[in-house]
Amino acid sequence: MHFLKDRGFVHPVGSDITPRHVYAQRRRLLQGVAGGVALGALGALPAAHAQITRPGKLAPLTGGRSAVHGAVTMDKPTPYADATGYNNFYEFGTDKSDPARHAGRLKTRPWTVAIEGEVKKPGTWDIDALLKLSPMEERVYRLRCVEGWSMVIPWVGWSLAELIRKVEPTGNAKFVQFVTLMDAAQMPGLARGGLEWPYVEALRMDEALHPLTLLAFGAYGEVLPNQNGAPLRLVVPWKYGFKSGKSIVKIRFLEKQPKTSWEVAIPSEYGFYSNVNPKVDHPRWSQATERRIGEDGLFAKKRPTLMFNGYEPQVGQLYAGMDLKKFY
Repeated sequence: MHFLKDRGFVHPVGSDITPRHVYAQRRRLLQGVAGGVALGALGALPAAHAQITRPGKLAPLTGGRSAVHGAVTMDKPTPYADATGYNNFYEFGTDKSDPARHAGRLKTRPWTVAIEGEVKKPGTWDIDALLKLSPMEERVYRLRCVEGWSMVIPWVGWSLAELIRKVEPTGNAKFVQFVTLMDAAQMPGLARGGLEWPYVEALRMDEALHPLTLLAFGAYGEVLPNQNGAPLRLVVPWKYGFKSGKSIVKIRFLEKQPKTSWEVAIPSEYGFYSNVNPKVDHPRWSQATERRIGEDGLFAKKRPTLMFNGYEPQVGQLYAGMDLKKFY
């Protein structure tokens, strides 16, 4: 058994993990069949996709349609209930439903983000000042999890490049590190250990400056739900979801490549780049296919995973000449 389990952390075991709502669907199906439900009804199992509208659960946060090439996928957005009820946010627990159960205690005001390191304008930004830094945009991105499931989320935010230009990195800044909140009083998952807290992620400077790299303040036309990384998270759509740090409190500009949380925990399985690459399997499961949460039904065939999560035309040039198996 993997050493993280010995440290009190149960790591997911691959793309065949059954989501809770799919398991419940299976039980209802079997009960229905046992009661004589016609087999023809099985075709209705995949979740129906209504037109995405503002859920009306949180404060509104809307934006104009983004002009960034590739920022709006034509894929159907994941239903709000699935996107907010099936999450990885280990600070609140390792079960997919833990964040929705426990993140309500997170206080997102007051909230500040410190800018540190190799910049000409270090300082601390209040979250409400950041909200006004650049016009909000609506972007519909695919999100691919390393465990083998995916979603399509309509985010609200603006390109991280806007903030980077504002703080003026020095010539020594080669990497951007993101440090997330660590508060045991609000985050019960911290007590389980496993990872070294706080959770940290990082990008190469050109990745951070890419217009698709998003600082997200909202989703589905509203402010971010706590379980999805309120009040501020990163979204890097061509990388596995864990690269997109949630509830960010520090952004550091560094000269040397830093270690990221999963890289420290399991370097044989998680590298610095973590680009979606169906040709490079996780050591314990394949990455060649995925299941779309809320859309791919119980009997639906898994869909092929796309290189760079389908964003290869926009970001492939960032890795020209690199060995993507070595730099995983």
